[in-house]
Amino acid sequence: MNSTVLIIGFVWPEPKSSAAGSRMMQLISFFQSQGYHITFASACAKSDNAFDLASIGVEKATIELNSSSFDDFVLTCNPDVVLFDRFMTEEQFGWRVSQQCPKAIKILDTEDLHFLRRARQQAFKDNLEVTTANLYNDTTKREIASIYRCDLSLIISTSEMSLLQNTFKIDTSLLLYLPFLVAPISEEKKNKYPAYQERQHFISIGNFLHEPNYNALLYLKQTIWPGIRAKLPNAQIHNYGSYASQKVNQLHNEKEGFLIQGFAEDVNLVMQNSKVLLAPIRFGAGLKGKLFDAMQNGTPFVSTTIGVEGIVDDSNQDFVCDASEAFIHHAIKLYTDNSIWTTQQDLGFEILEQQFSKDHFESELQNRLQELIDNLEAHRQHNFIGQLLQHHTLQSTKYMSKWIEEKNK
Repeated sequence: MNSTVLIIGFVWPEPKSSAAGSRMMQLISFFQSQGYHITFASACAKSDNAFDLASIGVEKATIELNSSSFDDFVLTCNPDVVLFDRFMTEEQFGWRVSQQCPKAIKILDTEDLHFLRRARQQAFKDNLEVTTANLYNDTTKREIASIYRCDLSLIISTSEMSLLQNTFKIDTSLLLYLPFLVAPISEEKKNKYPAYQERQHFISIGNFLHEPNYNALLYLKQTIWPGIRAKLPNAQIHNYGSYASQKVNQLHNEKEGFLIQGFAEDVNLVMQNSKVLLAPIRFGAGLKGKLFDAMQNGTPFVSTTIGVEGIVDDSNQDFVCDASEAFIHHAIKLYTDNSIWTTQQDLGFEILEQQFSKDHFESELQNRLQELIDNLEAHRQHNFIGQLLQHHTLQSTKYMSKWIEEKNK
């Protein structure tokens, strides 16, 4: 009989809308390759952009928050592995999983460290540098508690691994560095990509509901694009993204060449037709899916230190620009110089091949999963802080949830 994995999603995966959606589909693909029967459950309503999981043989289930109905559901499912999509789902359902299926391996996919993203966003709004003191906030305590309560947490960025290990002293046995899983790109495929001369215009892309993306769009509109347009009066920037609101659409201005294009049905097509990606991200965390889309389609980019975190170690690279003047200058150079453009395109392919090999990291995950299967009891005994948090948090969360359930009757 095949092993089973229950994935509890914060939202239903939307791989065409967000990097988080693509990440979830990569994890689903991994578990399928290992022969697992997969059930994906979420308390969130489905959107029109949600991927049809049934089309790839994944069972779907709708679950309720603060409801004992989940207890019966998870007991019937009886999973060998439970994967929590972000720490909030572990907070809601982790204690119920522990009660009903105590032998199930609990894995947390952090997506990115939410406490780091929020600390950076607040520091940006306050026009301050992020300090260690900023990181010790309530979200940090919640997220790290969730990491301790799980048997393994998947960390998407090397910088976030370093932060958890060095600043918060979390044992490496609880963490696994698992970035985006990128399949190799053949030379034949690379040669079929449109060449420099066949591409035109700049591109930006990102889910507009995501605050770092909306902030970057405003920064492009108000600061970056006027400087580029002054030097390249015929250039346009095509801004793609899901969930474009009125405040996003009102930025559209054809005379300025600043075009809001909305949802991209095929990100590869629009990326391959574009000459340069602009990603002036000023706060956030994790890996930026838009940069991976660009590199996979041979599209050079200009971004920031925050944008390339976990991708490019050398922040002195020309295409890493935090100051607006430098950002504008390099964007124009990339756009107008075939040699510079080609060099960066080659570097993008090299980064993907050397740092984000799907085969390598899937093997790492497979090995760690097998270690947990073979030594789960000893692993949990070693994680004494996790046992403490499991005991106390289970009680407090349990009775709060039961109180809410009774109140809602």
